Amino acid sequence: MLTVTLITLAAATMLALAVAAGSILGWANRAFYVAVDARVTRIQSVLPGVNCSGCGYVGCGEYAEAVAAGDAAVNLCAPGGASCAQAVAGIMGVDVEPSWPYRAIVHCAARFDQRLGRSEYRGELSCSAANLVAGYQGCTYGCLGLEDCVRSCEFDAIHVIEGLAVIDYRKCTGCGACVDACPRHIISRVPFKASRILAVACSNQDFGNDVRAVCTFGCIGCKACERVSSLFAMQDNLPVLDYDSYEPDSAPQAEELDKSIEKCPMESLLWVGEPAPEDILATADEELPLRAVADFKTTVDQAEWRG
Repeated sequence: MLTVTLITLAAATMLALAVAAGSILGWANRAFYVAVDARVTRIQSVLPGVNCSGCGYVGCGEYAEAVAAGDAAVNLCAPGGASCAQAVAGIMGVDVEPSWPYRAIVHCAARFDQRLGRSEYRGELSCSAANLVAGYQGCTYGCLGLEDCVRSCEFDAIHVIEGLAVIDYRKCTGCGACVDACPRHIISRVPFKASRILAVACSNQDFGNDVRAVCTFGCIGCKACERVSSLFAMQDNLPVLDYDSYEPDSAPQAEELDKSIEKCPMESLLWVGEPAPEDILATADEELPLRAVADFKTTVDQAEWRG
């Protein structure tokens, strides 16, 4: 009889505690309820959810809140692309402003064997650590090749080949993670107004002889490109291409850029981006070099002399 009484008393006590706790939680839910803009949830549902921070916010949730509050543009999600921007704009009831997709460019094209003044390195295999070590390589501006950018990329769009970071433009979303990861700041995001655009493939700000002493490929700041194309302006002894004014369909600009490439004594101006479909098909069975070199041979050079 005593046991039954104790069990009943315990059950009643537990029930009373449960009712009290439920009442307190219910009251707290009403007292501290914060209304959430329904558009935030809807915007989050159309974002890719990769939390890459390429939009400038910590994650997709923070970006969605900023858009709903009117503090951020609807087209900042690079991984989502145009379709995502259109979906976010539809939720917000606004139009998407015309823009170009941004992609990353590595402003260095020197492979491992083209860098001079290298020394043995036994420290941590990361660019951030090697960047603190004097003498890792002669050029203090160029790619370190220890894959900090590779590890930062969520899309497997950047790889180190022969000691040089190379972008896979079929996978690059322009999120900018590699830009933030590079301790030497040699990667930038630029608007890709065409599938292939021109890039300055060097970051060395030293003068000619100093550049030649550390790299066989670096820009020597001769200003030849600036003299033939108004798109280039010298900054810190390096040519900077004005991508805002860059119009790939402009014939006069294309002629100037061709002259710039021709005049560059170090061949530091390179085309980057996706190869054309016909080029991919034509070279499907070939192992492509990291850097194409012009071949000026003609059919005359291959003709057999029978005179």
